Amino acid sequence: MKFQFAYRKYILILLIVVGFFQSCKKDKNESIKMHYEYFGLLQGRYVTYNVIEIYHDIDAAVQHDTINYQLKTWIGQEYIDNDGRTAREFVRFKRDSTNGIWLQSDLWTAIIENYKAELVEENQRLIKLVYAPVLNKKWNMNAFNQNDELECEYTSVHQPYFLNSVQYDSTLTVDQESYYTLVDCKRKFEVYSKNVGLIYKYYKDLRINNFDTLAVEKGTEIYYKCIGYGFQ
Repeated sequence: MKFQFAYRKYILILLIVVGFFQSCKKDKNESIKMHYEYFGLLQGRYVTYNVIEIYHDIDAAVQHDTINYQLKTWIGQEYIDNDGRTAREFVRFKRDSTNGIWLQSDLWTAIIENYKAELVEENQRLIKLVYAPVLNKKWNMNAFNQNDELECEYTSVHQPYFLNSVQYDSTLTVDQESYYTLVDCKRKFEVYSKNVGLIYKYYKDLRINNFDTLAVEKGTEIYYKCIGYGFQ
């Protein structure tokens, strides 16, 4: 009887210990969430934008030229890229107006690997997001291309964001550049929504006169605002 009691006690303790470690492992796994949904590469996902591009050049015939159009990005089929990685087609379409015909303008590549979300734009490999997103985490967006280092940083993580009277419940804000001098004004950031992707892009790279951001001599401004998303 003493042997059976001791044996049962041993088994009970063993089960408790095993259960404890399994619980700890489960809790640890559940607590580490990558949040890939901010750049989720689900086939058929699309996002549409109203886009404004402004080109400044005081020496040109048109000194301040503004272009308005609509842009749609669409996640296409999966394939293996030249480095043997599983990638997705990232297709871009443009049209001049709401009633215009969508015309394909670009075929890029999107991939999530090694805790990085990459977008290959015109053969330029850019690190758009890194995982898991944490406030003030920094990385070099141009680490995989020949361009100068461009340090990005999460300045907002898992926060709501209002755009065009729509509230996105969980978003990331990626600060790409903030630079202001006597003759330069550079401000660039992007906002990503969970289960949508990029919803807002702010790009301003200007040569100015005497700290005056309204006295623009040369440069470019680009603004994307999401107006719809879904699957097709």
